[in-house]
Amino acid sequence: MSSGTVPRWPRIDAIVREDGSGEVTIDGEFHPITTGSLEEARVEVLRRVTENAAKVGLPVRASATGPEGLWNLIVHPDGTVVPEEDELAPPSSSTPQAPPSSPTPVVAPGPEPVPPTATGPVFEAAPPADFSPGAPAGGDQLGSSGIDPEDTVRRAPRDLDAPDVAAPSTGSVDRVAAPADVDPGPGASVPYAPEGPGQGVDQAGRPGVADWVRENAADGAPGGVAGSVAGGMPARAANPMANPMANPMANPVSGPISAVPTAGSGGYDSVSAPPSDPAYGGEGDDAPRSRREARASFLTHQQDEDPATRGFRGALTRMGIRVGPNEAERAERADERAVSQHWPGPRTISVVNGKGGAGKTPSTVLLAAVFAQFGGAGVVTWDNNQTRGTLGWRTEQGPHESTLLDLLPQTDRLLGPSAQAADLARYVHHQTRDRFDVLRSKPIAMANEQRIEPQDVDAIHSVLSKYYRMILIDSGNDESDPMWQRMIDLTDQLVVATTTRDDHAEAGALLLEALATRDGRSAYLAQQAVVVVSQADQKEPASELEKVADGYRSLAREVVTIPFDPAMVDGHLRYGALRPDTRRAWLAGGAAVAGGL
Repeated sequence: MSSGTVPRWPRIDAIVREDGSGEVTIDGEFHPITTGSLEEARVEVLRRVTENAAKVGLPVRASATGPEGLWNLIVHPDGTVVPEEDELAPPSSSTPQAPPSSPTPVVAPGPEPVPPTATGPVFEAAPPADFSPGAPAGGDQLGSSGIDPEDTVRRAPRDLDAPDVAAPSTGSVDRVAAPADVDPGPGASVPYAPEGPGQGVDQAGRPGVADWVRENAADGAPGGVAGSVAGGMPARAANPMANPMANPMANPVSGPISAVPTAGSGGYDSVSAPPSDPAYGGEGDDAPRSRREARASFLTHQQDEDPATRGFRGALTRMGIRVGPNEAERAERADERAVSQHWPGPRTISVVNGKGGAGKTPSTVLLAAVFAQFGGAGVVTWDNNQTRGTLGWRTEQGPHESTLLDLLPQTDRLLGPSAQAADLARYVHHQTRDRFDVLRSKPIAMANEQRIEPQDVDAIHSVLSKYYRMILIDSGNDESDPMWQRMIDLTDQLVVATTTRDDHAEAGALLLEALATRDGRSAYLAQQAVVVVSQADQKEPASELEKVADGYRSLAREVVTIPFDPAMVDGHLRYGALRPDTRRAWLAGGAAVAGGL
């Protein structure tokens, strides 16, 4: 519906509140609303606006203000509600538009060349019988046939140097030449000669080009007939009036397809067959070779979009009015699909920064929660830190106190054929709400008591890769430690965690620069890294987050910002305890990480 069909009158403004109260103002007339809930208030507003639309007999515009914000709507007399931007949106640019018909004219043979005149082309199509000669030149007057005189296909001036070739008498072309002894002047019409019996077959016994063009010109398929037949047929326009083959009245002698052999061409054998004819095999690698290949499948793979669930659109959906989601909800759904994917083979994500307190542990836990919440089981976090790693302190403890030091002596058995996935429950701690597992270090022990060698890192990684689809590693601060460097060698996606503090941000940037010079694989990991910037202080302005993020954009593939959230400061970390905007930010972070897997 164009904007011109939705009047600006009457002006309707509505307000609804959480307590069920509200008001509707129609052209300045105030109507209070008192109900028991927000949903009832919305229903009452919709009823009043629909009544007004029924009175005027047209859709009406209404602005509705509620707890979710301001919405501009169009309400139809039948009660249909459509967001204004959807109702008045222009046609999608993805819809194929047929190109304007610009047929290459072909001159009908004749005994004598006729010179062009200054008044126009030599021949033009016969106008409709009911077309008035007195119609304005702009083509505003149409006959009952619906043909705009401006759309008629006109013949170009004849090429004076072209040789005269007599038309064949077999009649295999669905048009006739002008009589040789008649000199039709400018504007004269040429009668259309319909095809007679037997004229639809060429000398090879195949259906004639004219048959094929007429069939395809009438099928209405998007895009029309593409390509060139016998060197002259343009792509079929969306408007059948612009297609000379689809409308006999617009098919002059100089039609866009030439089946007339030229001198020395070898007769009708030089005329090309219809392209991609499934009955005879098409020309080109993409043409179907059999009718089975040409047949369209009855099975369709269309994915319908679920209706909106958020904001005012979601409220309309709950009222039984199906409304599509807005762009923000579509983007959130796209991120959810990204983190819900399962990849062939295990994936290892390492969270790094050389400074302590930069947010490595929260990033490890909450990214794992995102992947487990949306993608299902098979996610584990691993505290690869021998200097008092705190991953175990920030997550839920299982019914035991096992750490990676208890797992390490059992790696050979767990890698054996008789081991089962449930055996790992003795060594990992399951997060009952966020649905992932944690392999803890032992922070109460001294570093020399839990020294892990590179071969031990390999053994632990082999066990976890056997039983989990995704491994997220919380790293220590010593980048020179062999266990830290071995972790990098096993990494598929690098995540740099930092806060808005200058020393944290600088340490993360220096780490990326150092990895870029370590070796080729490390340089690739640094280039494809995802940086997670968390707001360190609640009182910091949002500009601080953007300043740090902008500084990393030239160093990493993607940068994600996380707003301050008190649920991330102390205690156990849980995805469900975060504020909605913080959960949305971590979901975006997970989607950015998934983009590198």
